[in-house]
Amino acid sequence: MKAAGDFEVNLQPLDTYATGDGGINLGRMSIDKVFNGDLTAKSKGEMLSAMTTVKGSAGYVAIEQVSGSLSGKNGSFVLQHFGTMSHGNDHLVLEVLPDSGAGELIGLSGKMTIRIEGGKHYYEFDYELSGRTGI
Repeated sequence: MKAAGDFEVNLQPLDTYATGDGGINLGRMSIDKVFNGDLTAKSKGEMLSAMTTVKGSAGYVAIEQVSGSLSGKNGSFVLQHFGTMSHGNDHLVLEVLPDSGAGELIGLSGKMTIRIEGGKHYYEFDYELSGRTGI
């Protein structure tokens, strides 16, 4: 199944534990999102990032808890992010954490893509609901 829409994101810096060496800038941020479209939900999460001394080369990981409605089914799930950028070319893996679905979203799996156009964020979500009731 597919879901699509747009979202607003608010990132705020948080205190960091680790510090980078050799010009690497490590960061930590809070994530607050509001999804619109087939996914009508809010999410909260945290991101860890590393910026290198080379412009356009960086990486991040993040976890966010999404709560709301997906194509009319209410519940929550966790999205896990893994992103890298090499000289401005990005690679993002954004997947549902296995067995994180709750409510009517138990058994949810899937992958999300994000694109930014004109400063606005859009998502496309390819997902499946297995109908599992949990273990």
